[in-house]
Amino acid sequence: MAKTGIHSQNSQQEVVVGIDLGTSNSLIAVVHPLLRQPVTLREYDRSAVVPSVVYFTEEHHIVVGDRARAKLTTHPRQTVYSTKRLMGRSYEDIREQTMFYSYRISAGQAESVVKIEVNDTSYSPVELSAYILQALKRRAELILKVPVTKAVITVPASFNDAQRQATRDAGKLAGLDVLRIINEPTAAALAFGLGMGKEEKTVAVYDLGGGAFDISILKISNGNFEVLATQGDSSLGGDDLDRVIVDHWAYLHEISQEALGSNKGLAQELRLKAEEAKQALSQTSYFRTRMNNYELQLTREQLDELIQPLIEKTLQHCRLALQDAQLAVKDLAAVIMVGGSTRIPLIKDTVSAFFEQPVNDSLNPDEVVAIGAAIQADMLAGNSPELTLMDVTPLSLGIETMGGLMDVLIPRNTRIPASATRSYTTQQDGQGEMKIAVYQGERELVKDNRKLAEFDLAGIPNMAAGLPQIQVSFLLDADGILTVDAREMGSGAAQHITVQPARGLTGDTAGKMVLAAITHAQEDMETRNLVEIQTAAQQLLDVTTAFLDRNSELLTEQETDNTRQAMDALQEVAATADQEAITEKIEQLNKITLPFAERLTEKALRKAP
Repeated sequence: MAKTGIHSQNSQQEVVVGIDLGTSNSLIAVVHPLLRQPVTLREYDRSAVVPSVVYFTEEHHIVVGDRARAKLTTHPRQTVYSTKRLMGRSYEDIREQTMFYSYRISAGQAESVVKIEVNDTSYSPVELSAYILQALKRRAELILKVPVTKAVITVPASFNDAQRQATRDAGKLAGLDVLRIINEPTAAALAFGLGMGKEEKTVAVYDLGGGAFDISILKISNGNFEVLATQGDSSLGGDDLDRVIVDHWAYLHEISQEALGSNKGLAQELRLKAEEAKQALSQTSYFRTRMNNYELQLTREQLDELIQPLIEKTLQHCRLALQDAQLAVKDLAAVIMVGGSTRIPLIKDTVSAFFEQPVNDSLNPDEVVAIGAAIQADMLAGNSPELTLMDVTPLSLGIETMGGLMDVLIPRNTRIPASATRSYTTQQDGQGEMKIAVYQGERELVKDNRKLAEFDLAGIPNMAAGLPQIQVSFLLDADGILTVDAREMGSGAAQHITVQPARGLTGDTAGKMVLAAITHAQEDMETRNLVEIQTAAQQLLDVTTAFLDRNSELLTEQETDNTRQAMDALQEVAATADQEAITEKIEQLNKITLPFAERLTEKALRKAP
């Protein structure tokens, strides 16, 4: 396809792309604006797939795709692949797998964070995935001749919340407004044309990609996709099929695992030859090649024997999925095959035998998920007349709380209309007014976000700090108009204001705000944690001071001295950045003052009639 072949004549039609961010390969697709058919985007006569590989040059330039893949054997330490398997994973999750990667993986500054070390620089899986998404975005803009800023991105059904959020964050970092994260099985069903009619049917989607396996049972009716059951393994995929071939050849040629671990170039060459053998044996019965001083051979029968245990693992998940859905194989109208590894004849035959029907592999298994994502994207763009686009709020909306922190009530990308209510209280005794400051943005501190409005809630009863209950409500209507209502529940004192969050905010500004939130995410979270602990320290000091002023007769002279010494110690560190010291001093003061509460209760009971 020529790179100008999909240029739209309709400038009013919004372009939303569908992206399959895969372990081995990634693709981008769009519904053709004139033909109204989904197509994967490719430059000239090249393949639509973009290898999910990132290479860093010595000068820190970033190369993505085929040119990066060519560096796997020559520069194994600087070439990163299979990033998707690291998305949203802790270092402990993948510790035992690190030897299989040619690049260095570390825990980073926190044990829960996976980091990839290249050229003395640390990268997160989110950043690396963003480079791949940026390459896909550039390809689409080159072909479509229009800016591409909105996308639907697919993920395995077995992805957890952390992995889904990591995928969304990668899209943001790549400059994409991720309208929706959808499951790959749902995208595949859309690509096969399911769900477009009124007929109700139940189908199974068997998805064996490069890094993950999913089996999903979907009930489809009137365009609605209900997931009855899903099972899978986000650590079982084509990469693992390649690994058993590598282990087989290593055994035959007496190459130890230690040698593979130390010689990353050799390990990469074997891995790529294994992938080549796997693909070749889908068409032929014998594979043979030379690599350095090794002659590598494999028959289809040997391949079948090597991968049989892994295929059996997928069938176990299929059994569990049927069991969870309370269905039998006879209840399924179709079995859809997705993922490049499903081209292997043994997998097709085994799955067909298990489900007791021929499998549906009529679409290119590499492209089917991207095609489905494009269909979903077109729906969200409002280009399907039978569907209605639900708009979303472009940035999070919230109010300022103690310490200048942002408390989000309506998160970014929430469908509108939307509403949210949260309760707050006073910080000081006798506080008669409360400032309600409304902000828009993604940063943890309000000073880094955009202020929309501010008003004072007056008439709060004269009560001790923490007793008044102030309810703040946000109502965002279908036109993006935000009404903020604040009400003190005891007295009924109320105030409200109406603002328009989108006023004066360009898409470019919103994008920069989101990008800044991603870029500064770690330091923002550290700052938020520090502000929260400093605020807690100051609150404890204020409460303790008030207690000593009003109830000195309940304490001995020694207890008063001990309390004031603990307060002084906390005051010394309260404004510092030493969270550990602040926490320690808070605990010491709490321990000293804990018995005083009982005495205060007894005092109150004695005064009671």
